[in-house]
Amino acid sequence: MTVVGRGGTEFRSYLELYEQASLLELGALADERRWQLHPENVVTYIIDRNINYTNVCVADCKFCAFYRRPRHTEGYVLSFEEIGRKIDEVKALGGVQILMQGGHNPYIPFEWYLDLLRYIKRHHPIHIHAFSPSEIDFFAGRYGISIEAVLKELMAAGLDSIPGGGGEILVQEIRDRVAKKKAGADRWLEVMETAHRLGLKTSVTMMYGLGETLADRIEHLVRVKAVQARTGGFTAFICWPLQPEHTELEHLGKTDAVTYLRTQAISRIVLDNVPNIQASWVTMGPKIGQVALRFGANDFGSLMMEENVVSAAGTTWRMTLPEMQRLIADAGYIPKQRRQDYSVIDASGNGKRETGNGKGEAVSVDG
Repeated sequence: MTVVGRGGTEFRSYLELYEQASLLELGALADERRWQLHPENVVTYIIDRNINYTNVCVADCKFCAFYRRPRHTEGYVLSFEEIGRKIDEVKALGGVQILMQGGHNPYIPFEWYLDLLRYIKRHHPIHIHAFSPSEIDFFAGRYGISIEAVLKELMAAGLDSIPGGGGEILVQEIRDRVAKKKAGADRWLEVMETAHRLGLKTSVTMMYGLGETLADRIEHLVRVKAVQARTGGFTAFICWPLQPEHTELEHLGKTDAVTYLRTQAISRIVLDNVPNIQASWVTMGPKIGQVALRFGANDFGSLMMEENVVSAAGTTWRMTLPEMQRLIADAGYIPKQRRQDYSVIDASGNGKRETGNGKGEAVSVDG
């Protein structure tokens, strides 16, 4: 893949806007773009659960407080039965999907993942949104098969869509500094483009605050936009700041709410070909999540029945379903529960489809 030319007119115009526009100007432009894409007065949300099947990982990302090295006493791999119980619990609350990710665990054979997907589809059927591009790349390298072969086998076993975790900043110099052992920027995008070509829809993320420049963030967005122009496979974008507590990057500190709102707004402006933007209340708190609905977001994300990665770094926002619905309504929108494809679930719970707010998907925070 060709690295984005930072000297281009489009790149410079985005960067200038990001650097110089006021917070409210950025918000107004992002809100205008949101209404162009989603003219109905609806904000969606999804009921799902993050299931981290293992925390054993050899990627050694400097920003992660969740993982444990092999043979660590706190390392684990969940059994199929434990995962099944977690699925039953979220389905009992009206959940429609699971988001399943784990560490780069070198001791799990590939057949385990295939058997897990088959087990879920047979005994606890639900939409499986699982395995970030970094995990797919790890599988390919660990088991000596191509990205395409990995994806085809996972799809045949029951994989329905892919989360956008592990994107961080898609600039190689930044990735070399904070996650050198993980899929590089080109490789991460290659996995996504291959998935799209095979018919899998994916979300896409950006975790900022890693010491990158504003130009690095714009490069990330422009690269995503370029892939989307070729494939149309990205269905939602989510950004959030580094949660540095208990990590090797604790010295960087947290960025503020203004930075978050500016970054989400410029993302909505740049990514005019990605249908949906999700507010990250999980990292920013419910009130800033609510404000984000006026800065380009049309989705409030997940109820987050379970979340382990961000909470390991000390961020533990929680809310109930009535609270989420109230926050959306108080911001002036009609709250509606959705499925992974953004089709709206009828309020009576009978599963009938209504007119949704565009095709797309969003995920819980991708670690």
